[in-house]
Amino acid sequence: MNKFKKNTRLAPVRIALAAIVLVASGLASAQSLVMASTTSTEQSGLFAHLLPAFKAATGLDVKVVAVGTGQAIDMGRRGDADVLFVHDQAAEEKLVQEGFATKRLPVMYNDFVLVGPAADPARVRGKDIVSAFQKAAAGPAAFISRGDRSGTHAAELRYWKLAGMDAPKFANYKECGCGMGPALNMAASTGAYVLTDRGTWLNFRNRADLAVLVEGDKQLFNQYGVLPVNPTKHPHVNAAGATKFVEWVTSPAGQGVIASYKIGGEQLFFPNANP
Repeated sequence: MNKFKKNTRLAPVRIALAAIVLVASGLASAQSLVMASTTSTEQSGLFAHLLPAFKAATGLDVKVVAVGTGQAIDMGRRGDADVLFVHDQAAEEKLVQEGFATKRLPVMYNDFVLVGPAADPARVRGKDIVSAFQKAAAGPAAFISRGDRSGTHAAELRYWKLAGMDAPKFANYKECGCGMGPALNMAASTGAYVLTDRGTWLNFRNRADLAVLVEGDKQLFNQYGVLPVNPTKHPHVNAAGATKFVEWVTSPAGQGVIASYKIGGEQLFFPNANP
């Protein structure tokens, strides 16, 4: 009986402690947000340059989950992220139409390039990406595909379709199911062709004899968008933090930080948020 009374006396203390924990957890959540983004933006080094400036301006920490764009969009659909930073405009607009994101705003662009062995055994070099893909399919060297539903993979599949192949399954076509960095490493170690965003390529240190072979085609344009996840679908998301990030990264301050990111004097991304 005495034991029961003793526990009863402690109950208010335990409740108070639990309340403190919950409040602390809520404050931590309010001071941070989860961003699902692409391996290309992460591996290009952009976020290491961009996010400290965002934290300095807002006090918010950002946890980046770097996956393929398709997986990032799935995270938004499930409510596993607060904001998305991706590059597959058709899929992004569909997410907004479905109500899982409140809006989609353009934030920056760069371009895709086709890299491959400098000797270019398939003779793809030039500015025509469709012709290059046709030659790569017929040539002796392998073609490495990310095969991961990323924005780069989606772009690659569009080029194959334009080249007359809905499902590229030729003998030298290799899907790695991996991020941009590992795909480049595979191409470098095997002397293969691979489509990459220019930002990751410029930050890639293990090039071996790879070189940029195809660039400058207008179809290689690579647009990035930012999307806050809809709190009416997922009330637990940090909607206020996501709004702060979207407003900042599309503001003159955020756009200036993006423009200032360079490697070897070369700008990796070009801001183009709507004024």
